[in-house]
This record gives sequence, C-alpha cells and structure tokens, in this order.
Amino acid sequence: MQHKLRDTWAKGAGAVNAWLAIPSPVTAEIAAMQDFDSVTVDLQHGLNDYQIALSMLQAISTSDKTALVRVPWNEPGIIMKLLDVGALGVICPMINTRADAEAFVGACRYTPEGYRSAGPTRAMLVHGADYIAKANDAVVTLAMIETKEALDNVAEIVATPGLTGIYVGPSDLSLSLGYGPGMDHTRPEMVDAIMAIRDACKAAGVKVGIHCGTTAYARDMIAEGFDLTTISSDLRAYAAAMGQITTDMRA
Repeated sequence: MQHKLRDTWAKGAGAVNAWLAIPSPVTAEIAAMQDFDSVTVDLQHGLNDYQIALSMLQAISTSDKTALVRVPWNEPGIIMKLLDVGALGVICPMINTRADAEAFVGACRYTPEGYRSAGPTRAMLVHGADYIAKANDAVVTLAMIETKEALDNVAEIVATPGLTGIYVGPSDLSLSLGYGPGMDHTRPEMVDAIMAIRDACKAAGVKVGIHCGTTAYARDMIAEGFDLTTISSDLRAYAAAMGQITTDMRA
C-alpha cells in the first residue's frame, strides 16, 4: 500500500498537501503529477460530489500521492463510502467535542476499534486483498478544529484513541473568535490560538496540519512544527494564473 504522506512523516518532515476544489479528473491528475505528499478532494466547500470524487481518486491513483478527502460533515455514510472507493485519509470538518471526534474515528475504523461497515469495493482493488487487515493502521483521520468550542476542548479532542491528528481551519476559527474570515494570521490572538492547538497536538503525540494562503506562510508553519500544510487550492491557483496572464497582456 503506497502511502507517501505517512512515509514523509516517518522521516520527520513536514508534508505538503494539494487541495482540489475543481470537479475534474484532469486537474486531479495534474496535481498528482506534482511533488506533493498528499492530494485532497474537497467535498465540503469544493465543487465535488461523490461520483466525481470517485473519478478524481482514480486519477490520483496513477501517482504515489496519498489520496485524502474532506467530507461535507461528520456523517458515517459518506465517510465510509469515500474510504470504500480508495481514499486513504479523511479530513472531517467542525469537530467540536471528544464525542464528535470519537464518532468520526469510529466511522473510519473496523471493529473492534470502530464501527466501519465492511465493503471496501474499490479500496481492496487498489490497496490489496488484505486491505481490511491493514486499513485501521493505514487510514489517516484528521479532525478539523475551527470553532471556539473546539479550541476550548482541544486537549480532550486530541486524546481520542485512533485520531491521527488535527487540521486547523483558520478561516472558520477566526470567524468563531470574532475576527472575521481569513488565513495566514498574524493577529496575536489568532497566532496564540493556532499555536495552542499545535502545542496540544504535540503533547498528545498526534499530527497537526493547517490550511494556508501562501507558500511563505506554509513554510513558516512547517518551521513552527506543523506536520502538514495546504496552500490555497487548485481553483484559486487557476484563477490567479489566468488573472496574471490577462494582467500581463493588458499592461
């Protein structure tokens, strides 16, 4: 089972994650050709549904990149379906309590560690006939902390058995704390909140990731001990590149 993300972590390095909001196997394939450690198909705020996610995961499988998904919500049905079609990790939004985290992890784990239903239709094809025996150790579970409630409960959340780590949603977290949306925060209160999440993860021995707006900020976060960084998305990168072309031509 190829797992570039876990291989990168095993080396003690910070991983770089691609984020796919555009519903296209072609753009997924292009992203998977680049030097990322993992590629995430976003079904929450991205423009993707289950059927296109399947096609995108197939495109990602042509590479050695770890295929992740962000699910729309902490709902077992969609979590299990996306794992069954071959995703090796799940990012789950709006995890606010230890109970939320336990329900999320349980949906990603087969018994006795969880309650995931057995039926890995495509996962067994691409990850091997022994997939069920390996899945509990292989599947990455990242709970999003993006509210004041979650921040207050972070120590309990990170102690959830089977949780791989935390993925900071800086825009929603900033909204919840009363500062408005945004990424790449320099406001002291936001920096303190983000670093408190990092410290809780380090104390619990779990991974910590964050969504970033720029490569410069992402590099700073890796230097600060973050284990995974995402920079923007394919949609924003495409819009920026197309905008730069027309700006240069109209100048």
